[in-house]
Amino acid sequence: IPLLRRALAMSKRPLLLFASPWTAPAWMRSNGDVRGKGTLKGKAGDKYHKTWANYFIKFLDEYAKHNVTFWAVTAQNEPLAGLFTPPQAPTIAFTAAQQRDFIAQDLGPALACSPHRTQLLMLDDQRIHLPHWAKVVLGNATAARYVAGLAVHWYLDAIVPPSCSLEATHKLFPDHFLLYTEACTGFFMFR
Repeated sequence: IPLLRRALAMSKRPLLLFASPWTAPAWMRSNGDVRGKGTLKGKAGDKYHKTWANYFIKFLDEYAKHNVTFWAVTAQNEPLAGLFTPPQAPTIAFTAAQQRDFIAQDLGPALACSPHRTQLLMLDDQRIHLPHWAKVVLGNATAARYVAGLAVHWYLDAIVPPSCSLEATHKLFPDHFLLYTEACTGFFMFR
């Protein structure tokens, strides 16, 4: 918070911050641990999913007490990585259908009823999952009305041309923006 406040104070224009969760607490996860492969217990609309959605609101509430607001949150950082993650990595696995249902039944309504004007981004994973992921989530009218845009990572960009992922998704859902939210070099050991 002190670093964010310094950056906000130094900026000549407003900074748009977004947050992306790695994992829910262990007691809410199918594997009982914050690390490794696991999903939220239960299914969308139940106490675990509602509680996890409320964690987002509590997070926003606590930062707001320090005059730090977030332009957007993502529903989950790399939701498909949760299926393939190394055992020590903290993550939650979501399929596109699970994310759709969590957004439609839990996270979307929680954000809409909160005092925060924070936007919701979906996917937050590799663009190789497009346009399929967008079709599943944004193809649902309830989920689509809560989602402002799609968060995309670039690590596997060489596998799928932009025309097959980004351009195809934009043509299908032109009212939802596409935003690269994570990128770095040197993540492959052989490069």
